Amino acid sequence: MRTIDDFTMPVEYLSPIDKFLRDASRDWANKESIPFRRGYDEDWEEHHTIEPAFKKLMGEMGFQRFFFPEEFGGLGFGHSNYAGVGGYRVCEEVSRADSAIGVAFAVLHWPLLLICKEPHVNKRLCAEFAPMFCDTTEPVFAANAMTEPQGGSDIENLDLLSGSTIQTTATLEGDEWVINGHKLWPTNSGGVSKLFGVVCTTKLGSNDPNDFAFIFVPTDLPGVTQGKPYQKAGMAADKNSDIWFENVRVPVWYRAHGPGDDFKYFKEMVAWGNLLSVAFCSGAMLNAYELLRDFCSEKTYRGRPLKENDDIAGVLADIARDIEATRIIGYQGARMLDRPDLYGDNWSDEIVTKMRSFKYFACDRAIDILDRAMNIMGPYGSDRVQDIEKHWRDVKIIQLWLGGKQLGQMEVARWFYDCETL
Repeated sequence: MRTIDDFTMPVEYLSPIDKFLRDASRDWANKESIPFRRGYDEDWEEHHTIEPAFKKLMGEMGFQRFFFPEEFGGLGFGHSNYAGVGGYRVCEEVSRADSAIGVAFAVLHWPLLLICKEPHVNKRLCAEFAPMFCDTTEPVFAANAMTEPQGGSDIENLDLLSGSTIQTTATLEGDEWVINGHKLWPTNSGGVSKLFGVVCTTKLGSNDPNDFAFIFVPTDLPGVTQGKPYQKAGMAADKNSDIWFENVRVPVWYRAHGPGDDFKYFKEMVAWGNLLSVAFCSGAMLNAYELLRDFCSEKTYRGRPLKENDDIAGVLADIARDIEATRIIGYQGARMLDRPDLYGDNWSDEIVTKMRSFKYFACDRAIDILDRAMNIMGPYGSDRVQDIEKHWRDVKIIQLWLGGKQLGQMEVARWFYDCETL
């Protein structure tokens, strides 16, 4: 019988430790998450049933050490040629079980990308923060405090707005940054994280990249307040809430890199965020294939399995085609991030644009596949026991972040067609 491993994977791209990454993360999915995921929606606030899955994956298996250099206790992927492909593989396998866990897991690494990945490793900050993640078997979260109430995804619209709408300010006083502002919706907020990477401006209203600042803030500092998590349509394992900063003081060297470089490397974060969103969709699509394959093999129509009827078989073929295409695109994008010598810097306009196009393509395909799966399964498709509707709700939320499909379309149009007014 065919399995998810029969979908194409470009084997020449794979990490030298791909088999370990796949086996470890798939075993985790099958044992630690899939048997319990139907209870996740009711556990959106306390995470009693969700926390053990995080503990196993991040703390006990050590996957929260992914980017940190070996000298600080990390796994060293930040200076490998396989961070993109390896990260994609793990996020895809995790998201096959639950894409919200995939998101929370990936986002803990998102701000760390700025300081742990070549060619811009900040060893002082690595040494400062690595023990928090590497010297424990407990899950430790970080968050990228980016989106703000008044501007939505304007901060991610770097080409057009260049940070000019940022309202969270960082003021230099002596050898400290003083941070004030309000962030909304960051993954791993709601009391989860121990470390924030905060997008700030050093001059309100400025579109000068030198005034864009990315500053790390431990969450236990005076002046940091987190709201309670919001209950969403899906993504229960991904907590989102408000964060307020009131005269929060951090050392001057908690800024990731400095004027100009923070803006440049934040564009790299946008590229990675879009690419790993493809992995979240791909994982959900692979599990939808498994669920639909079993359903169409077991249920019958006119004495034959559903899959043996021409009209159903045609839809199943289209679903397999779209999973195949999405997976190939995802791994190709991951390899592009791993080979800047061939494809250009991760923060280049071309790479950011192409990762955006991959993301909104994958989200469209995933939502369409889940729609069609629900149509084939009828009432079973909307039944929570089948898990299809869970993936459907989760993937819709994936489509909305990083500016959603609309910002992706505008950036693709700008780059490929030289649009000047969008």
